Amino acid sequence: MKLLRRHQFSGHRPMADINVTPLVDVVLVLLIIFMVAAPMLQMGIDVNLPKVTAKSVDVTEEKLVLTIDNNRQIFLNKTLLSLQELKTKLEAIFQDRIDREVYMRADRDVPYGFVVEVMSEIRKAGVDRLGMVTEPPQERAE
Repeated sequence: MKLLRRHQFSGHRPMADINVTPLVDVVLVLLIIFMVAAPMLQMGIDVNLPKVTAKSVDVTEEKLVLTIDNNRQIFLNKTLLSLQELKTKLEAIFQDRIDREVYMRADRDVPYGFVVEVMSEIRKAGVDRLGMVTEPPQERAE
């Protein structure tokens, strides 16, 4: 008790103030960094991310390429199919497969409406991703 009294009357107080100036400086710098970086985080390319499944991956699965020739004939890899057979064939193929993707090649002379019909059948069969195979444009000699 005597120690408390002596300290109380000695005229020295314990320092209770905290210097917040360095804290404010750091907070303002962080605020500026986040204000500059936040718009960059929102810009990006919309991508279709892969889904995680518990099933093991079979690396022997071949890629399916659907080709439409200029006579409106549909080939799944090298097998000729009709538009009516396409959905049931794809459903049977994708029954036990993990990746549900098809690559489609269409002749430039095939009407757009027919290509859309084929794409519709592919989507009805439960295909997740449909890729279009194209050729790079040829440079014109002028």
